[in-house]
Amino acid sequence: MITEATKQRFAREVAKYPPEQKQSAVMACLSIVQQEQGWVSQESEAVIAEVLGMPQIAVHEVTTFYNMYNQQPVGKFKLNVCTNLPCQLRGGYEALHHLEAKLGIQMGETTPDGLFTLQQCECLGACADAPVMLVNDRNMCSFMDGEKLDQLVDGLKAAEGKA
Repeated sequence: MITEATKQRFAREVAKYPPEQKQSAVMACLSIVQQEQGWVSQESEAVIAEVLGMPQIAVHEVTTFYNMYNQQPVGKFKLNVCTNLPCQLRGGYEALHHLEAKLGIQMGETTPDGLFTLQQCECLGACADAPVMLVNDRNMCSFMDGEKLDQLVDGLKAAEGKA
């Protein structure tokens, strides 16, 4: 599952730290796996543990502590809606429920076509722009009312030819 090219990417991250502190590259290695595979499996955790010389449970603790690591396969587009208090007060739950209705799934589920996974998340640090969401752990979207949510979903579907 982990290719030699992936292991070379791990090595570039490990090289950024003193040899006795190579475990510091654990988050970077987890991110690499997720970029390449879409999620972090236990098998991937085992390889990372071996490469970094640390117990597999220690890698798993990092994977499960941070909600940015997917522990199961997700859709092509992972939609994380902030539901912390500032976003709640400005429509965060309404945004989440709007997406549930539009996509026909509940929070934590993936659409049958594998295109969208819907999740709630903790504070994204953009409270003044609430409600906010993150697409694929990279793209922040602000002021996400129903109309903007529809435009986002429809645009992503159209980009995939599934509109």
